[in-house]
Amino acid sequence: MAKGKQAAGQKAKAAASDDGKKKDTKLKAANAIRVRHILCEKHGKVMEAMARLKEENMRFDKVAEMYSEDKAKAGGALGWMTRGSMVGPFQDAAFALQPSSCDKPVFTDPPVKTNFGYHIIMVEDRK
Repeated sequence: MAKGKQAAGQKAKAAASDDGKKKDTKLKAANAIRVRHILCEKHGKVMEAMARLKEENMRFDKVAEMYSEDKAKAGGALGWMTRGSMVGPFQDAAFALQPSSCDKPVFTDPPVKTNFGYHIIMVEDRK
């Protein structure tokens, strides 16, 4: 009988974790995000960086160090950014991304064009 209760408990845990996974696909509302980016002035250079991420599966922070042309060159980290503190297309794209990590990044594809250049954006956290 204890085995039956244990099996039932495991099924309940599995169902709860399934529900958690379904909820994770929908972004929760956030006013701030911890963001990284790779900024390149030229489209060709940003596409080289994109190829490193997609084809070579390189870490996002390493690609940012190699290709990014701004002050966030140290791994592309911009830190916590709030709504209204970023240019329009960058903000729209960033707040639409799922949080991910540098070793398995979820990033903007194609790159986002702003008046600063072309950005590949990833989000690490939301609050």
